Amino acid sequence: MNLLVNKLSKYDAPQKFKKAGIYPYFRVLESDQDTEVIINGKKVLMFGSNAYLGLTNHPKVKEAAIAATKKYGTGMAGSRFLNGTLDIHLELERKLADFIGKDEAIIYPTGFQVNEGVVSCLTCREDYILWDELDHASIIEGHRLSYSQKFKFRHNDMCSLEQQLKKCEPDKVKLIVVDGVFSMEGDIANLPEIVRLAKEYNANIMVDEAHGIGVLGRQGRGTCDHFGVLPDVDLVMGTFSKSLASIGGFIASDEAIINFLRHNSRSYIFSASITPAATAAASAAFDIMVSEPERIEHLWEITHYALDGFRSMGCEIGHTQTPIIPIFIRDNDKTFQITTELFNNGIFVNPVVSPAVSPNDTLIRFSLMATHTHAQIDVALEKIEKCLKKIGVLNLEAVSV
Repeated sequence: MNLLVNKLSKYDAPQKFKKAGIYPYFRVLESDQDTEVIINGKKVLMFGSNAYLGLTNHPKVKEAAIAATKKYGTGMAGSRFLNGTLDIHLELERKLADFIGKDEAIIYPTGFQVNEGVVSCLTCREDYILWDELDHASIIEGHRLSYSQKFKFRHNDMCSLEQQLKKCEPDKVKLIVVDGVFSMEGDIANLPEIVRLAKEYNANIMVDEAHGIGVLGRQGRGTCDHFGVLPDVDLVMGTFSKSLASIGGFIASDEAIINFLRHNSRSYIFSASITPAATAAASAAFDIMVSEPERIEHLWEITHYALDGFRSMGCEIGHTQTPIIPIFIRDNDKTFQITTELFNNGIFVNPVVSPAVSPNDTLIRFSLMATHTHAQIDVALEKIEKCLKKIGVLNLEAVSV
């Protein structure tokens, strides 16, 4: 008997949802990532993308990727540490470091690998990692790999964070790691208070700006810049797979920290380097982000428009302040049912269910791009309201404030 197969064959949740006709994953796109996509030959309005600035099909971004492929080939066939460093890698790293206001930056093949590789290696056994309970899975994987002591604090709860800081020995390194924008619920970390506590308890701060770059701050510098605390944050992480229309990630910090990471971060040293096309695409998208502030301005205009629409409808949308809008359903099966119903009516949204969140916190994740129009949002709002009423989850008294 194959014990592994026998054990894993008992996992049948996907099969049950497929049988019920409400399995919502791995929907195959047949077009580019835009506000309207084609799936199974059918046009669908896309409200499930992280491409906040709508740059994935921008001509300049595509041209940059093509030109880099022609010049450098399709892959690096090795890590940055050995044979995989290009001049365009160094150019983009310099841009990012200057933009964030740090000494240096280094690029990883994915954003996940940034958090996994950075969080896992910065601190030692006698040190501490303090993390928000809603931090991204990549941060959680990073601290799981660390030998340091780990203290979880309640989501955005500064009293809870302070209680955990008090448990730490004062003369040991204490690294607070948080998302700038929390990816499922769209709320923003209380960075001013985190900075205050870090100074009081002599702690360091790392902020994941995956969903903040291109959205918040001056020219899209992120949550830290939004609050004016960039100089007080020791490490700033970002990805290319959201606003920067590519794949990859970076960490920006001071010279000593980056030097250590270059020679100790395993997901950096032992991963093949980011491809020429991805590097050039991210660099081109970065240039557009900086030179076209009207994109971010429009993103915020339609974000407020959509938020007002959902609140008027009576949706429970929590504490979001960003283009990530959670619509709480609080039931796994109904979340899948609503996702499928909306998809069948031409609206693509993402379901967020347990174990990603607790069963009582399941939600539909509705996210916006700078290229969405008011007319597209109106269509989505109308169809979502109709669907929520049909399924029986729209509580007109639960208007979020």
